[in-house]
Amino acid sequence: MNKKSATSDTLKQKIKGLKCRECGKLYPAVALHVCEFCFGPLEVDYNYDEIKKHISRERIENGPGSLWRYADLLPVEGPPTVGLYAGFTPLIEARNLGEELGLKKLYIKNDTVNHPTLSFKDRVVAVAITRARELGFTAVACASTGNLANSVAAHAAEARLKCYVFIPGDLEAGKILGSLIYAPTVVAVNGNYDDVNRLCSEVAGEFNWAFVNINIRPYYAEGSKTLAFETAEQLGWKAPEHVVVPVASGSLLTKIWKGFNEFKNLGLIDSVPTRVNGAQAEGCSPVASAFKEGRDFIKPVKPNTIAKSIAIGNPADGYYALKAVHESKGNIEAVSDAETVDGIKLLARTEGIFAETAGGVTIAVLKKLAMKGLIPRDETVVAYVTGNGLKTQEAVINAVGDVVRIDPSMDSFEKSLNIRGKT
Repeated sequence: MNKKSATSDTLKQKIKGLKCRECGKLYPAVALHVCEFCFGPLEVDYNYDEIKKHISRERIENGPGSLWRYADLLPVEGPPTVGLYAGFTPLIEARNLGEELGLKKLYIKNDTVNHPTLSFKDRVVAVAITRARELGFTAVACASTGNLANSVAAHAAEARLKCYVFIPGDLEAGKILGSLIYAPTVVAVNGNYDDVNRLCSEVAGEFNWAFVNINIRPYYAEGSKTLAFETAEQLGWKAPEHVVVPVASGSLLTKIWKGFNEFKNLGLIDSVPTRVNGAQAEGCSPVASAFKEGRDFIKPVKPNTIAKSIAIGNPADGYYALKAVHESKGNIEAVSDAETVDGIKLLARTEGIFAETAGGVTIAVLKKLAMKGLIPRDETVVAYVTGNGLKTQEAVINAVGDVVRIDPSMDSFEKSLNIRGKT
């Protein structure tokens, strides 16, 4: 493992180092993800007193139209070098969907159009690969359920780095193709994501690669905060009252919660009234089960769901996701595969957004929370739709009907559609 310290004076001003989330032990800002004392996960420890001297709403608004407008709060030491166009995706006021669900102020944070690979992973990978280059790595790797593989492959190609991606053997064809096109080495493992992750943890110990979600994980995870930053800025420097977030490893949810609170603590927004709600598939819902059963620990499960991108049976940050939901007084719900497909179709029919299965889970959970009255009608709600449906077409191909086939004549058209006098 490369533990070269690239902590320059610039980075030292912004970052104190890496800090264990359990025992608080501090480490230098190198390629390290777990505490050598208690095995707790490490995260970036920022020097907020220093950051406060520079950051402001005006400074952010004058920044680039990407996630790098928040560079003061991201763990890179110099100017960004990879993923310069990732982030700052649309926050869409979903009037049609809101009307169907009885919600007056509903927004969709649409990361189905993120650059370059159409998922929120472009945020975390832009940060991770930039940091990997700063640390001197020449090869990058990841364990992935698809979207991360696509993004690491694309950003590695841009950065001219060798790339190895490890995926479950039963991944959707669209996501496999979405990685292969960038010419990485794609390793399909006969097993689920947890099997892939275990293998990659062993591989990471043997090779001098930057493993995006292992030894570079503390930097990678910070990219998710930009979803909270953008949401607050796009709402006019306000945090919403509810968010709905898909839960896989749990990292995304915890970092969104962290992002809103960082903005509050730096004086960029006045308050964080946000209730953070998690969304899982019933076929892989270890965090939702812990929440419903009142446990503060996660029981690993064997995934069995069409929502493969969030099918992590032993989520690394599940405990912290659960903690964030409790702190914010939110909820976690799980939905069936049939409800997931309905969620995909509902979002497409009402707002013209084609989401992948994780997005279907998010919309289905949003609907369930609204129907239960857990999201009041007049409060501001943001649902995070994190990946594009073109990658997971298998999930809905048998649920969308068929085309109307006609001969090339007006008579055939009118007879087939029985349309005359009805328009």
